[in-house]
This record gives sequence, C-alpha cells and structure tokens, in this order.
Amino acid sequence: MRITLCLTACFLLTPTIHADVEHVEIDSVSVVANGQTFGEAGAFEVLRGRIYFGLDPEAPANSAIVDLNLAPRNAEGEVQSWGDLLVLRPVEAARRNGSALLEVSNRGGLASLRYFQGAQASLQPQGSEHFGDGLLMRQGLTMIWVGWQFDVPRDRQLRLHVPFIREPKLSGLLRSDWVIDAPTKSLAVAHRDHLPYGVSDPGHEDNVLTVRSGRDDERQVVPRDQWSFAREDEGQLIFDPTRIYLAGGFELGKIYELVYRGQDPAVVGMGLAAIRDTMSFAKYDERCPFPVKSGVAVGISQTGRFLRHFLYQGFNTDEAGRQVYDGMLIHTAGAGRGSFNHRFAQPSRDGHRYSAFFFPTDIFPFSGRKQRDPVTGAWDGLLPEKHLPRIFYTNTGYEYWGRAASLLHTSLDGSADVEPLANERIYHLASCQHFPIGFPPAQRDKSADHEVWRGNPIALLRTERALLMRLFDWVREDVQPPLSAYPRIDQGTLLAPTELKAPKVPGLAWPRVAQVAYRANYGPRWKAGLVDLQPPVLGSAFPSLVSSVDEFGNESSGVRSLETRVPLATYAPWNLRTGMPGEQEELTDFYGSFAPLARNANERATGDSRPSIAETYANLEDYLERIESAAAALIEEGFLLEQDLPAALDQAQALWDWMESRP
Repeated sequence: MRITLCLTACFLLTPTIHADVEHVEIDSVSVVANGQTFGEAGAFEVLRGRIYFGLDPEAPANSAIVDLNLAPRNAEGEVQSWGDLLVLRPVEAARRNGSALLEVSNRGGLASLRYFQGAQASLQPQGSEHFGDGLLMRQGLTMIWVGWQFDVPRDRQLRLHVPFIREPKLSGLLRSDWVIDAPTKSLAVAHRDHLPYGVSDPGHEDNVLTVRSGRDDERQVVPRDQWSFAREDEGQLIFDPTRIYLAGGFELGKIYELVYRGQDPAVVGMGLAAIRDTMSFAKYDERCPFPVKSGVAVGISQTGRFLRHFLYQGFNTDEAGRQVYDGMLIHTAGAGRGSFNHRFAQPSRDGHRYSAFFFPTDIFPFSGRKQRDPVTGAWDGLLPEKHLPRIFYTNTGYEYWGRAASLLHTSLDGSADVEPLANERIYHLASCQHFPIGFPPAQRDKSADHEVWRGNPIALLRTERALLMRLFDWVREDVQPPLSAYPRIDQGTLLAPTELKAPKVPGLAWPRVAQVAYRANYGPRWKAGLVDLQPPVLGSAFPSLVSSVDEFGNESSGVRSLETRVPLATYAPWNLRTGMPGEQEELTDFYGSFAPLARNANERATGDSRPSIAETYANLEDYLERIESAAAALIEEGFLLEQDLPAALDQAQALWDWMESRP
C-alpha cells in the first residue's frame, strides 16, 4: 500500500508554512510483532516510505549548508533531496504520548531498539525479537528514523539522496588512510565500505600516496610507478577510480595515506537540514502523518558527533525560527564533531588514536560554555545562544582515552574544570569500552600466560536505558535528572595518562598515550567549508586527561556500574595493540580489556597487586549482599531502572559462577 501526502499544493493555501518538507510517501503500514501489546501503549505499527525536502538557499536557516547555493534548483528555487523514512508508533492515536524519539542513524543502521530495548539487531524490524522488552514502546513513544547520510553502504536501509554539484565543475582534495593489519594488495578509498568519491584524474600530480611507521612519523612518498588506481580481477589489473593497488602488497603495520583529487561534490550538509526538518515537520505541521508535540534526538558515536555539529551550526532552529529538539542524548561522541558539512566531506570518517588520523573530528570548540583558546585567541563554545535543548552527554572511559572527551569539561590548557551549562548533564560511564559486548569476551588477549581479554563486557546499556528515561522526564515533566557525574580536576580524579597510579596486573600494561586534539590548519577557506590542505598542518595539541583508577584498576569517578562497585575483575576502557602489526603500544580502536581477579592469594601471579576474590569477599553471600546494596544505590541515584534489577542480579551471580569455574 502506498499513501502519498502531496504537501506542495497546501503551500498555496497556507503561505506562512515553510516548504522544508514537500511531501511524504508511505509505501506500507504494518502491525509489528504479530500484534503484541506493549503495556498501556497497546500494539505498534511501522510506517515505511520516503520524505522529500525542498530547501531555500536564501533562507538564513540554511546559510550554513556548504555549496547549497551552487546546487541545482527546481522551479520554485528550492534544492531538493529525499530520505528513507521509518516510523514506529502505537496503532491507536489515543495511546500515543505526544513525544518522539528520533534516532540519528549511525551509518544507515538502526541502534535504538537494540541499545534501549535489548532487541535483536535488524534493518527491517518486524518480529517480536526485533523489539526486545519494549521499554520505549511501553511509554507510548513515536520512534522516527530518517536517512541523513548520502554515502552509506548500499546494503543499509537509511540514506539521504542529495544533489551533486556538476555545474560549475568543482574539484578538490580528498584523503584516505589505512593501518594495515592484514595482507592485501588493494584498498578502497572510501571509509568502511561507504560509497566513494573516485579519483577525477588518475594522472594528476596532486595524487600522492605516502607511508609511515607511526602516527607522528614523517611521511615517505611511495613512488608513483609502484601504485595505481586499480583492482585485481582474476589475476588481471583493472582500472578502478575507487581503489588503489600496490605492486607487492601493502606492508603490515604501516600507515598508508592517499591524497587525491576528486570532483562533483555532494551537498553533504543537507543531512543536517533533514534531521532538523523531519522533527520540525512532526511538531509543527498539521499535515504530518506522524504528529508529535515534543522531540528528543539520540545520536550514538558517529551520530552523537553529528548532533554536536548540528547544535554548533545552529540547526536546532528551523526555517520559521522555532526550536526543533527539546532534548538530546549524545552518546560516546567524546568532545568531537565531524565531516558533516564541508565540500567533499566523508561523514563516516571519525578520529582515533590509531586510525582515521587528523580528520576534522576533534576540533575547537569543545565545551558548551564559551572559552578562549590561549594559543589562537579564538573565543567560542559549542552551543548557540537560543533554542537550547536539554542535553545528556554520555561517554565511556574509552572516549577519554581514545576520543579526547575530557575537553568537554576542562579548560583548554587542561588546568581547571569548566562547569556544564544549566541545560547540560555530563555522565562518564566508568571503565566501559566504546560499545557493548556480551560476556565473556571472545578474544583472549596478550599472552597465554595471563588471563587478559580483548573486549570489556560491562553492561553499560542498563545505565543508558535509565538515563534515557530520566531525559524524557526532564523534557516532558521538568523533573530534574541526576547531577552530572564525571572525573574532575578539583577532585583529583582527572589527570594526565602519565600521572595515573594504577595497580600491577600481569599481562596488562597501562597506556602512556591518549588521543589528542590538535589546532589543525585545513587551509585559508576552512571556515567556509573548503579544504585546501590535505593532510592538514598540525599545530599544538590540546591536553587530554583521563580518569583515576582504584586498587582494582577500575575507574574511580563518574557513574560506576555494579561491575566496578563490586568488582571481580579489572575493566579497562582501553586496549593496546599488543600482538598486532606495527605500533603495539598504541590503542586498539573502540575496545577495552578484561582481566579477572585471582580467586585467592595463592593463585595471584607474581606482580599482581590487586586483591584476590577471596581477599575481597568472605563468600558468595557476602558478594551478593554487596551487589544488592550497590544496585539499590544505583536505583536511588537514577542510574538503574527497578525493572532491570532482576537481570542485573542474575548477571552478577553468573559472573561469580564463571569466575569460580574457569580453569
């Protein structure tokens, strides 16, 4: 079934309505989970279709969109785009609570149902397994997903289709980089299988491939006759503008970086307007088929950075001058933004200690409150002066080590704390890695002589579930959320990595470095969204600080989970590249480490300064009593839902049993 809502004609009758959304096409409406009811909200339906946008390049609200003024226009003078649309809501209108959660899709996927409902991941949610315990659905929420990213992989559901600038002809420098962890002769120029910008002139002198041994080492140019824009196909070398081929293969452990010239850029910044206009349409336009009264945006990792960029560039004000989002949960974004609105932007590019080097991710300003850069004299802050949503920033320990998250709440010289604004809360999920995994981790790490695992299994999503409910309470009912909880300089819990006092854990060497943000120079036209220097010229670095740790090696500040309040292991939010090619003292992207405690003093290996399980707890009953007490405290503090208590207690018991049964 297709339902087409032709909105353009309505503008003739209501000239004061801005034509951001031209029309919506709903291809199908279907009841999900075989009609299962979700509390008082009842059964849910999913709407699938497309949403069409028309942007006026002359409107002040669109002035920040790079190259919008150069894009082709329709007869009304608007630049058009369209995005894939998915809406999940109660079937009965009377059961909808009037609030929407719009998830800004990470690289074309759906994460909210998995993150907040414990559901099985799916790009086409339909069966009951795709909706988990229905936490959000039981609230009567409308949930919205819309494509915003133009270059997501072809197998992803959500994409925004934007125009490319073909007239006038525009060319520019692009950059790709790789850390070679596995043998290969060919590499894709795009990031993580995304749709690429191919090289425009394979023989251009601007096309340069370099190699270096470490992050900060000098680049060495690879002779042009040794590589080509090509791929191998059944032993034959075939020209391919989207891949490079190196005779003899790329050397393991090395960092390769390609600068090349492309042309016909997409109007990437229209993705910011799509996220703005979808919620504005839902809140303010009576023609919307999924109307709501308030809206909360959720962004995870890449799209958490997107929301920070969205706020910084003023997109929480729509074309009519109205506030768009009332709340935002910005998860694992660190203090970063990203490549979301410049010419030849590649939105998937991020920035870690040892991959995706020096892209415009961790760039000033960082904190919501304005600060002056003591080096450049620039005065700026992340947040505009009006239409501020209520914001939760949630970062794991990984973001402090791997994403420069401390800049979110410190002075730019790293000497003092900077307090969040009244509309902000900052929560540090102590000792957690960037993303959740199951227990136990799958990959034994480091050495067979020591029990250390690559992957940190703290159940961080229990905290996220509770915090999202607190955010909706703040937005809808003005109920004050928990106070911010994060490491602080004035409390001695935020310090340089070299100052960290950590226990000795056999097989687990503490890092000596963390990701840093640079005063990077992308060229004289960077403020206008044009990159002239690839790679950028790096100036001085901003300081990156990390959380202190306790006698078990677990982070001692922020929101501490059951696993760290009543520990049976060291949960490190970082993992070193030990055993991998190249720089083994650098950080592994995203991952943490897991090092169980010894069962008793006799079992403790030489050099293990942590107390054993038997030295910490009298017996299982003592451990479980402490777990119950810690869980009660977390509920009281607002970081654990009462409904999640049974599962938390069961998991604590299972962890004890696993510890006792290991060889």
